[in-house]
Amino acid sequence: MKKIVNIGILSAALLATSCSKDYLETKPTDQVGEVTAFETTANAKLVVNGLAKMMTQQYLGSQGFNGEGTIKMYYGNYPGNHFFVNLPGWAAIINSTFNENVTSIYLYYPWYYYYKIIGNANAVINKIDAASGPESEKKFIKAQALSFRAYCYFMLSQLYGNRWADSNNGATGGVVLRLDESTGDLPLSTLGETYKRIYDDLDEAIKLFTESGKTREKNHEMNINVAHAIYARAALTRQDYPAAEDHAVKARASFPLMSVADYKAGFSTPNSEWIWSTYGASDETLYFYSYQAYIAYNSTASAVRTYPKCISRELYNKIPATDIRRGLFLDPAGDTYNTNTGLAGTALKARAFQLFPALDPAAAAYAYMQFKVKANDMPGVGHLNHFRSSEMYLIEAEAKYFQNKPATEIQQLLVSLTNGSGRDASYTCTKTGTDLLNEIKTYRAIELWGEGFDWFDMKRWNDPIVRKAYANGGNFIPDLAKTIQPSENNKWTWKIPLRESDYNGALE
Repeated sequence: MKKIVNIGILSAALLATSCSKDYLETKPTDQVGEVTAFETTANAKLVVNGLAKMMTQQYLGSQGFNGEGTIKMYYGNYPGNHFFVNLPGWAAIINSTFNENVTSIYLYYPWYYYYKIIGNANAVINKIDAASGPESEKKFIKAQALSFRAYCYFMLSQLYGNRWADSNNGATGGVVLRLDESTGDLPLSTLGETYKRIYDDLDEAIKLFTESGKTREKNHEMNINVAHAIYARAALTRQDYPAAEDHAVKARASFPLMSVADYKAGFSTPNSEWIWSTYGASDETLYFYSYQAYIAYNSTASAVRTYPKCISRELYNKIPATDIRRGLFLDPAGDTYNTNTGLAGTALKARAFQLFPALDPAAAAYAYMQFKVKANDMPGVGHLNHFRSSEMYLIEAEAKYFQNKPATEIQQLLVSLTNGSGRDASYTCTKTGTDLLNEIKTYRAIELWGEGFDWFDMKRWNDPIVRKAYANGGNFIPDLAKTIQPSENNKWTWKIPLRESDYNGALE
């Protein structure tokens, strides 16, 4: 069998014909119909728009692989500490047992998905300078593509790279840094080299965004704030706390925290604090494959009607009664439910439908089920958020903490986020030391619940996953009530897929 194109350079045109390593060899195309994609900046804009569109498409012939939503659900929410769903058949995913199985499609999916975007971003980066059109447009387009590439390499580094604390200051393996459209063998770069590339791309993007003088038209487009937001999240994960603090402040500029009304509106439409999202529309073809079809409480999809998504009982009990976010989950409040599964009894189910009449009539109700995410149309149409100002407050607070900055500065950030926004008008914070760090962690878990951060945060903090059954104060079923130590499962690091190492001789 002849050597096939390196899977680390997957383009949008690469088609997997089966799961038996039988692939078609194709190269990134410069053609969009009969029009050359990079002939003009007007055409190149369509390519950049396609990068955002790739984040909401189905992949690998699987209903569950829906672009970025899959990363949030399968890799961020499911294996985390605070997200419950009554799916014992998914224990292998939820308990993180696939990250050393190099032939698993679940190990392969993020690699496949992100390198598809990277391959197309590389084409934009390397060809836009030759396009005809205003220089300002070329710079803006290139800055967007650089930001996409940085985001994808950062996400890959979180999954396939060690924690920074376990990396010997970046000396351990990172990912394949493909920066052009070549198809030859290429070795892994180190984690340190991977982060340097992320930083370099974002530095260049910020420079070009500034020089272009242009602004974006829609929330799914990249802009300078998005570049700063990616930088902030990447720097925090790399334990580069001064950079994380600096870029978090810059990222949230001009993105004030949302109102209480917006918070309760369903997290499916951009509002004042949404820095970057990808869009959904009722005429798209994801249908039951979209992120909202897996989480939105009003979805008609069976993945929601039968298995609604729930907050952990322990985290819910940490939300003060004065906090509006407590009302976005179904409090049993003395009503009965099946403590083995979470399924609501008659009275609790009736109360769920009374409080949230948008529930599908055939939907099951569970104790602690979520009402944070609500689809705009059926079965799961909605915009998918990637960065919010709230996260930037929390990044700044954590970065300040690890720089040993005054506790009062960190306390004020938490007060501004929680009290100042109206999420909890009674909130105050006077905690210091380890208690203050735990407060940051708790409010990060509350604020960002269901948005794909859970597992990534636990890995970054080097904290164990501790899920408890009902008898021990939790609400996880026995198959999922597990403790997973940071040292287990290859230190939570996904191995390089066999489909990459088989065809990339530099990894042998």
